[in-house]
This record gives sequence, C-alpha cells and structure tokens, in this order.
Amino acid sequence: MSIKIIQERLDAYRCRSQQEEQNALREISQEVALAALSRGDFFKKAAFQGETCLRICYSLERFSEDLDFILKNADKRFSFEPYIRNMAMEFESYGYHLEVSDRSKAEDTVKKCFLKDDSLGRILNLTHLKGVTNMRKIKIKLEVDTNPPLGSGFENKFLDFPFPFSVTLQDMPSLFAGKSHALLCREYTKGRDWYDFIWYISRHVEINWEFLSRAINQQGPWKGQNLKADRDWYMAEMAKRIEGIDWKAAKEEMARFLKPSAIAGLALWGKKFLLDRLQKLPE
Repeated sequence: MSIKIIQERLDAYRCRSQQEEQNALREISQEVALAALSRGDFFKKAAFQGETCLRICYSLERFSEDLDFILKNADKRFSFEPYIRNMAMEFESYGYHLEVSDRSKAEDTVKKCFLKDDSLGRILNLTHLKGVTNMRKIKIKLEVDTNPPLGSGFENKFLDFPFPFSVTLQDMPSLFAGKSHALLCREYTKGRDWYDFIWYISRHVEINWEFLSRAINQQGPWKGQNLKADRDWYMAEMAKRIEGIDWKAAKEEMARFLKPSAIAGLALWGKKFLLDRLQKLPE
C-alpha cells in the first residue's frame, strides 16, 4: 500500500477551494479509520451512527467532522486501547504519521479518542493547500456511547475504500431518532442538525419511536419522566423549536460544510420552510 491510493482518492473530489480540500482530506482519513476499525473487529461490539455515517454510507451532501458510535450492548468497561495500535498501523501503511490520544476516563459514559496528522499534506500533490504554511492538522474525534438507549435497530453495509470492508450501523429510523433527540435536547443550535432533518424528511424516513422515547428519558429536559414519544408529541415540540431558532446563524454555521454549488439551497431556510418540512413527517 502507498500514498498513491490516497492521492487518487483526493483527485476524485475535484476540490475548488482550500476548505473543500481540507474537508476532503479529513473525510478520506475518516474512511481509513473505519476500515482499520473493521479490520480490528470493532463492529462486532459497536455500530456507526451520526452525521459522518450519513455522509459516508448514504452520500449526504455535506462534510462532517467526527466519527460517532454506540455499543450494541452497554459496557462501561469499554476501551479504545485494543483498537488504537491497529489504527496506527493502518494509517502508517498509507503514509500518515498518526498521533493517537485516548482522552477517555474510567467514569466517562462517552469514550473519546482523537486522531491527528500533520504530515499527509507535505507528501500529497495538493491543489489549493499547496504551500500553505499554517495548514491545519487533520483531526478526527472518535466517540463511543458505552451506555446507549435500548431499542435501536442495526444493519450492515459494505464500503469500498481503501479496500472492501463491512460496517455495522444503526438503521435509518434509529438514525433519525438519534438526530431528533439532538434537535429536541441540544442546548445550542447546530445548523447541521437541521440540514440532516431536512434530508431525512425528503427521503420519507420514519422515526424509531421506541429508541427516541428511551433516549429522551435517559438524557435531556424530559429525563426520568417516562415519556412515550409519538408523532403528535413530536410535531408539537419540534414546532416550538423551529419557532425559536436564529435561522441566520444556523445558515452561517452550515455553509462551511457544503460545496459552493449547494450553498444556494440555504436561502430557503427559515421558520415557514422548516414548519412545512415538519408537516411532511411520515404518519
């Protein structure tokens, strides 16, 4: 294996700016990390979830930063340690000089690991970042929820880069439920959450109500209330959230994760548009 396969992958992106090239390098590195985890049997215990899962496994038209996972079965003793050495070896075979930092503490429910590399940009033929002296390190954060809510569905998918491998991920209704939990319970506005919400709605994805119910009862303003989420409750609570969003700020936060050709779509964002999307939630 060599840097050539990374270069070919980067060239296929046809990046038009420094930001796109930086995003592409991070995404390529995310795929290498997933392949290394798969080779190390990580997906026997865990499942891929979140924004990057949509991007890599379902071609979501925006870039994402982190790799998020949940354990299939709760295990507070979970550690990244068995997988770190394998990841480092995998990355090295493609020309990376990886720094791996396990930031997890024994008492943490969400275990965190950080991957960093500042060498790849010096050996690739870059178009827009070439000669940039202050080019940022490639940074990827891995998070694993070791005590996830019950009720998730799972499926397997096959990916092809940097070699054919399989990943276990949450099924689409469970992914939408997880995103809905973030939309309803996150204490700050994240434009990317709303982009993903629109994406799910446009594909007529149903919500795994059992998983969402267990999630909102485990964490957030409804914690411990034994609330059972259903469509009527969801529609009412989401409408309240939509009414209170600063949509100008949400659009500005979202723009850096899109290619220039897709940014124009953000002009639609606002209270009326999102309330209209909400009404299209499958019954």
